[in-house]
Amino acid sequence: MQTFLTRIKEKAKNDPKRIILPEGFDDRVLIALEQILTEGTAHPIILGNLNELKEQANNLNLSLDWEKIEVINPATDERTETFAKRYVELRNGKTSEEDALKEMKTNINSFGTMMVQEGLADGMVSGTTFSTAETIRPALRIIKTKEKFHKVSGFFLMLMEEDNTDDETPHKRVLLFADCAVIPEPNSHDLADIAIDTAETALRFGLKPKIAMLSFSTAGSAKHPDVDKIREATKMIQDRRPDLIVEGEMQVDAALVPSICKRKFPKAKSIGDFNILIFPDLNSGNIGYKLVQRLADAHAIGPILQGLNKPVNDLSRGCTAKDIADLVAFTTVEAQGVDQLI
Repeated sequence: MQTFLTRIKEKAKNDPKRIILPEGFDDRVLIALEQILTEGTAHPIILGNLNELKEQANNLNLSLDWEKIEVINPATDERTETFAKRYVELRNGKTSEEDALKEMKTNINSFGTMMVQEGLADGMVSGTTFSTAETIRPALRIIKTKEKFHKVSGFFLMLMEEDNTDDETPHKRVLLFADCAVIPEPNSHDLADIAIDTAETALRFGLKPKIAMLSFSTAGSAKHPDVDKIREATKMIQDRRPDLIVEGEMQVDAALVPSICKRKFPKAKSIGDFNILIFPDLNSGNIGYKLVQRLADAHAIGPILQGLNKPVNDLSRGCTAKDIADLVAFTTVEAQGVDQLI
């Protein structure tokens, strides 16, 4: 049986899209290009100086087919001035043409995002050397959100597809962790939006969403304002989307292990097999995904951003070349613009 990731890559290969990787100077990006071209999951575009990139690739002993890679140098590209004028328009005059031109020539994320906005590329993957804020800020200014007051959030796909002999720990699972990237201190309304957005994403990936609203308390075992926030968010989701399976507040062991869920939350709508974990804040979300990634050897892909008009996705600065190539495949599938991703 094909793994979840294999299905994504097959879908990407059937209709590869133009995906920008602005950080061509990073060795990991060039190594990822070799995998992307081999797998055929995208038509890659990288930003930088062609001769310098070729020399860098040679030093890494990479055999890249440069005929299949579009290389653009923002400092000299003839479209940079046009992008600057368009940027001023999109910013509603909040920046001058002089500053906008400097932005386009020196900020590769802004240049790359403008290419996506203007239809010269279908998506972008950045973040090997940038913080999440540096990757997302141009997208919020240029591509903007699907709804006027909607907030962008980020989730990680946690792929745990290795056999595990411990019957208490389910194996071959695909989990979505959110928000692990964007909103530091979400309120109850934010958490409800994040959960619903992540459920919609799961549906597009062919997964039946089962949402666990995580806390240090399970089903009223503790009283605290932080717990109240989770309960309020859960109630909002239930009111807005009665079609979704959602429970909260609950501890993470009850969300993942059936025997523990039966003891702690016997009336839960689903018993220990939740596949969407909504964390109460960015601290817990970011720490949680990295613990699972590093200690449980889960394959973490993302953060994949939700709520933007066009796909711009972030990478952890600790990512590998494989992580980059995998996220490019996901971005291609997102850019295909179909309701059902796989």
